Amino acid sequence: MKEEYFKWYSPTLSQDIEMLVFGHQGYPVILFPTTGGQYYECKDRGLIESARWFLEQGLIQIYCPDSINNMSWYNKSLHPADKVKNHIWYDTFIMNELVNKICHEKHMQKVAVAGPSFGGYQAANFAFRHPDRVSHMFSMSGAFDIKSFMDGYYDDNVYFNNPVDYMPNADHPDLWQMDIVLGVGEWDICLEANQKMARILNDKNIAFWWDEHRWAEHDWPLWHRMFPHYLSKI
Repeated sequence: MKEEYFKWYSPTLSQDIEMLVFGHQGYPVILFPTTGGQYYECKDRGLIESARWFLEQGLIQIYCPDSINNMSWYNKSLHPADKVKNHIWYDTFIMNELVNKICHEKHMQKVAVAGPSFGGYQAANFAFRHPDRVSHMFSMSGAFDIKSFMDGYYDDNVYFNNPVDYMPNADHPDLWQMDIVLGVGEWDICLEANQKMARILNDKNIAFWWDEHRWAEHDWPLWHRMFPHYLSKI
């Protein structure tokens, strides 16, 4: 299984960014880490190993970029307006420095995105904001409401990065073409959040796969089972 390490200065974020890329060819999947996780987390916690067969067969390539959650949502010293502004820079970074580059190299228009826990939010928010660039969205125990990080602050930037708020009004035609999975455990702390997102998608007649695992909690063993199953949809 091929593994490559990249480090570069991001002009978008004005800082160094690190990333691991797994696989030698195949459909591109951007895999976001959890709350405090960095680019190596999904490797260290076994999620990449769960996808070994797809990687070795050349069916997919997995891109694991750094997160900047400690500079946005989870930085309690920042004003809420700055939290969301920093996240928007991260969204721009993913688009300009990853998605556009990957699609140019592979001569394609769209990528898949995925993530466990807070990575599920990252995947869903990016996919729902940019449906013309995302073919598959796999959320594993994600949550989709960031108002709890805002201390009561609210503006347009919060609205357009809070899927439970903007999705009821979203109308991009590619949303109805996207392959969406909401994966969650029966005892998952994010079960209610996924049920709410499922209702929003149902109300809009946007097709998705509701994948609820019985007797499963919000943890890596659940995501190890989910991830290769979802990759098989690609």
